[in-house]
Amino acid sequence: MVVFACERCGAVLTTQVSRVALPDHADQTYSHELLPAFLEPGTYAVNPEPSGPPWRLWDEVGTEEVEARGIYAPVYSLSYGPAGKIGIAPGDVRGTVLIPERCDGYCYGVDGRDGPNLACAECGRAVATRIDDCSLWQVVWLAPHAVRPVSVDGPADRVIAWEALREQYPDLPPVEQRGWWSPQWEATVAVALAHLLSLSGGMRVVVPDGPVATVFRRALDALLPPGPPERHLTLAGPSLPAVATDIALVPRHPQTGETWPCNAKAVVPLAANAWLHMAFHDDRRLTPATAGMLEEVRRDDPPPLLPAMPFRPDLDVFLATLARLPATREPWLRQIYDHVKAHRYDFPYF
Repeated sequence: MVVFACERCGAVLTTQVSRVALPDHADQTYSHELLPAFLEPGTYAVNPEPSGPPWRLWDEVGTEEVEARGIYAPVYSLSYGPAGKIGIAPGDVRGTVLIPERCDGYCYGVDGRDGPNLACAECGRAVATRIDDCSLWQVVWLAPHAVRPVSVDGPADRVIAWEALREQYPDLPPVEQRGWWSPQWEATVAVALAHLLSLSGGMRVVVPDGPVATVFRRALDALLPPGPPERHLTLAGPSLPAVATDIALVPRHPQTGETWPCNAKAVVPLAANAWLHMAFHDDRRLTPATAGMLEEVRRDDPPPLLPAMPFRPDLDVFLATLARLPATREPWLRQIYDHVKAHRYDFPYF
């Protein structure tokens, strides 16, 4: 475990934290409401992408430079700010004070538009940006050039084994109160959908009935031509039977970010908490009992939350992911990217 300290004076700025993989909803904006913390207490994640000013418009940057940055389709602008910002839960921050003149926001809180808004309480150096406005996940982003990690005594970080993932890591229910789909599901499925399209080769992808079909089938059927030829997507991972398939939907480790290894021709990683729910949640509807029930009978009390509308992956997360996949240079996939981007409000599956 580590704490992060001010690079200038050495003052400790966080509690003890352990590194986890960067979640798929790192850059997501959602609805017009206050969202919870982006990360669990006691954890931190690193975003390898540049962030913040200065910005350059797409037309100002040459194709060669853009592709060197890992972007293969047009985006509005590119950040030339520092890479490697460090996200932590707001409650894990210590020894900082707000910079009042940098605390602007849109509605309910601050959104970081003015740059770092937290300073080291000891020396006054700007060290982090707190974000807690509506539509944004609440997080503190430590500036990579202003802090440094310091190892501390304590229990060693223990990586969950793949075989123990089901018992030791919680799954993520797809539906929230009032029948709304989880924004985290909308983001992680959008990322997986972009990777799945890039691996399809432009052929129809057949998905199994159940939760995989619920979140993938409508978009795949609309974006890809009807088969044959076709490819088959199968759920695979620890504690599931080994299968031979064209494309396997597998978990991404929540701590290391590694993809579960398998022998499929191609793999699409999915956030572990969503994958666990797809793989092991029993979503069969139960029939009311008219007599007494044995204790070992599976019960449905309270009843499960059901979605009020069809599932829609997050459009912005989908386009941002697709723009960073080299396969998007292929004409058929670039056509999908351009069409979805140009008609973003015309598609019922987004």
